[in-house]
Amino acid sequence: MDTLFSGITVITMEENGQGAQEGQGFAKQGAVLRHGYVGVKGKKIVYVGDKPPAEKAARVIDGSRRLLMPGLVNSHSHLPMTLLRGYADDYNLQEWLFNHIFPAESKLDARCIAAGIRLGLAECIRFGVVSCTDMYFHLPQIALAVLETGVKANITNAVLCLDMDKFDFEKDRGVMEVKELLAEGAGAGSRRGDGRLIIDTGIHAEYTSAPAVWEKSAAFAAENNLRLHLHLSETEREHKACIERYGKTPTEVLSENGVFASKTTAAHCCWLTEGDMDILAAAGATAAHCPVSNLKLASGVAPVAKMQERGMNVALGTDGACSNNNLDMFEEIKAAALLQKYKTGNPSVMPAYEAVKMATVNGAAGQGRAGECGRVAPGYDADIIMLNFDSPHLFPLSDPFAAVAYAAKGSDVCLTMVQGRILYENGEYKTVDIEKIRHEVENYVLPRIAR
Repeated sequence: MDTLFSGITVITMEENGQGAQEGQGFAKQGAVLRHGYVGVKGKKIVYVGDKPPAEKAARVIDGSRRLLMPGLVNSHSHLPMTLLRGYADDYNLQEWLFNHIFPAESKLDARCIAAGIRLGLAECIRFGVVSCTDMYFHLPQIALAVLETGVKANITNAVLCLDMDKFDFEKDRGVMEVKELLAEGAGAGSRRGDGRLIIDTGIHAEYTSAPAVWEKSAAFAAENNLRLHLHLSETEREHKACIERYGKTPTEVLSENGVFASKTTAAHCCWLTEGDMDILAAAGATAAHCPVSNLKLASGVAPVAKMQERGMNVALGTDGACSNNNLDMFEEIKAAALLQKYKTGNPSVMPAYEAVKMATVNGAAGQGRAGECGRVAPGYDADIIMLNFDSPHLFPLSDPFAAVAYAAKGSDVCLTMVQGRILYENGEYKTVDIEKIRHEVENYVLPRIAR
């Protein structure tokens, strides 16, 4: 055994697993070990129990005043947008995107994206995120950074076309970049780097494309067995404009054009109708709820409780760092839980366990990684994080799920591990040169986008 976490509080997310403490006021649906042992060998978790394993470990990590849990999954991000953090705040989505963000992004070259993706991944690693579903351009640079830093990610460059008279699917940059990466991984399908990197395809949104885009993108996804990533019904304006154009909601028109035939991550979903929810649930789609970004842009509050009632898988995402303005998934967990309580007028809705589940189990399922990560259990990849519970805001530890959902912050993470490899520990990055990234952003990127 390579590593043993010893005498540590463990959130396993195993609903009926060892250590479940029914009737104790917490962990009613998910197993918790109050004084547990978790063993890692190679890329896998090989032992979880409440007694020390017989096999000795090369390294033993003392779990006193620490909590171990599955690493978090960010189900909707634009990681290189860390470069635009604070660039355009306090606007509505349409003005923010078309008047500020698109013009700034047009100035970003491959070298900028190489710096931005590494800055974004450094922030994710620091805050306990082990995998992201990311959408951005210069996809080969993003793939390289994912493989280099040791994280997991589903990545795509989504098709976006504002002038259909000039649209050529085969020559679209997003399509070409996805095809380039698929060709590089020939024989491995859409997965590379021991399965850490998954190539998706994508459509930016209904309002930035048209039926020809949807049909071809759906066919491309089906032909190559790819998952699909898009923005859906983010704002009321966008949702109603689609109904005015087509007489149908964005979900309905996309569905009619075959989009949801492939497994899809639909970001935001703030304005879904119950009919939309039924379509998405039947298709096995995942809604990526981004509460902080949606609040900041005043886009709306996704009806998560209702989505779940109708059978949808709902996960959590941060969106980009220029509409958030950070990648701290613990903020998303808390905001998601509180918003549903407020929206429904019922404080028992979205309990802490369910909120944590959205950021772990549900996120992994949305990426096609169910059975691979999202739980601390033997046979799963060792994609785990450890939190330091020494801080006053985390003491006393009455309910581990409540502590994670309502009190913890990304800065409480003291170790991030992916496939058994430690990427961050006690202030030290193992795979990222943060000072080099900072120098590149300050000296190359910022002068290019200065206004």
